[in-house]
Amino acid sequence: MNIQTLRSEVLAGLTAALSLVPEVVGFALVAHVNPLNGLYAAFILCLIAAIFGGRPGMISGAAGSMAVVSAALVVQHGIDYLFATIVLTGILQLLFAVFRLGKLIRMVPHSVMLGFVNGLAIIIASAQFQHLRQRMPDGTEHWLPSSALLTMLGLIAVTVAVTVLLPKLTKAFPSALAGILAATACALAFGIHTRTVGDLSSIRGTLPHFHLPAVPYTWETLRITLPYALVLATIGLVETLLTLNLIDELTDTTGEPNRESMAQGIGNIVGAFFTGIGGCAMIGQSIINLNAGGKRRLSGVAAGGFLLSFILVGSRLIERIPLAALVGVMFVVAAETFNWQSLRNAFSFPGRIPRHDTLVMLLVTLVTVLTNLAVAVVAGIVIAALVFAWDHAQQLEVDVLEANGRKTYRLHGSLFFASAAQFTAFFSPKTDPVETYLEFDHARIMDSSALEVIESIAKRYREAGKALHIHGLSESCDRLLRRKDGAILLVSREPAASSTQVLS
Repeated sequence: MNIQTLRSEVLAGLTAALSLVPEVVGFALVAHVNPLNGLYAAFILCLIAAIFGGRPGMISGAAGSMAVVSAALVVQHGIDYLFATIVLTGILQLLFAVFRLGKLIRMVPHSVMLGFVNGLAIIIASAQFQHLRQRMPDGTEHWLPSSALLTMLGLIAVTVAVTVLLPKLTKAFPSALAGILAATACALAFGIHTRTVGDLSSIRGTLPHFHLPAVPYTWETLRITLPYALVLATIGLVETLLTLNLIDELTDTTGEPNRESMAQGIGNIVGAFFTGIGGCAMIGQSIINLNAGGKRRLSGVAAGGFLLSFILVGSRLIERIPLAALVGVMFVVAAETFNWQSLRNAFSFPGRIPRHDTLVMLLVTLVTVLTNLAVAVVAGIVIAALVFAWDHAQQLEVDVLEANGRKTYRLHGSLFFASAAQFTAFFSPKTDPVETYLEFDHARIMDSSALEVIESIAKRYREAGKALHIHGLSESCDRLLRRKDGAILLVSREPAASSTQVLS
């Protein structure tokens, strides 16, 4: 590694760490815990995932999607139950990796991936507006006074301008970091009074200490923590693996899902024993790191190291950074994360992508924003699977040929649960000849529903005193039918040398 690469990786890590601070502090407050618990989790998870994970350049930390779920547990049972839950979450993630289930991410359709990306981009952008509002003594929220609001908007504009325009001039310095420095310099040089990181909370602290969760080790504790752990593990893994896929696409490289799942599990377990809350990969900070030139493990290690240094020695400096500077960076990240091409493809005329893919993408985006990522992805996969089954069911066709006193049904497509009813309607046992043939040369039996419908049709021909000959089956389909043969009691079959089977 040369000096230029080393410099780029370290500066990228610094930029990512700076952008992590307000996000993590805000998420910790959402979870009803001390901001230091969030920063400890971010430091530990970022470091462990960078060293042992399967995706260099990806940044992990305390995530908002997990903080929302954790809040109810903390309010009802206390923070030690959260620590115990995060340990269990990490164990579940380790088991996911041990059984090599990372390949399941391949089942996520591209339309679901687009919905996930767009939904998270909206969440990132909308979360920044909370910094432009203030909570009143009666608990209500209002926009900041006009002067304070205009000041923040001005600094946000400076940050956005520098972040967007600098790469057009030079890429020697991370544009996001330059934007933060420019806004901070403006505030200090002109004596501008505006909200700073320190207004959220102090980030000054000491090294995290080892802490065993002070909970009774009983079945009742497991009953309380396990449901939360299952949800948190699912959310964490889904967000991590989808972020990994996105970074793979952006860098044209391939990550290791199982290795990343294991690193996330280890990071959460270690973090919980050092009073950290749960976390996972963070798409916004990963994009910031990538855009700043962080493509190796060193950038993640640097980000974790900078976070710890902020806590131990740099708190006063970091607390003076205007919130507007970090908000501006996150607005740019949200705009760059959102896949604008997906909207152009979806709503162009004629449409460049199928309508059902557009529906799935929009639905996942909406559910991601309104509920949580795990629900959105599962809903998207289910709908995509149902649409796939419907489309393939509609593709089933049958050619009917009649010659020399015999009738042949030539099947094209896949016979499975969704096409079984349509398949049955093609046959007319009462009017068909005594010898009827069913050809599968261009078709395939896919599941037990197909075998059941074949049995049903064979029974109808048998009751009519006729025979149904089946031929052209693939080897796998033939095995399925032979396995079913014992159950449906076929009364006759042509010799094995023939490719024809007779159901009569």
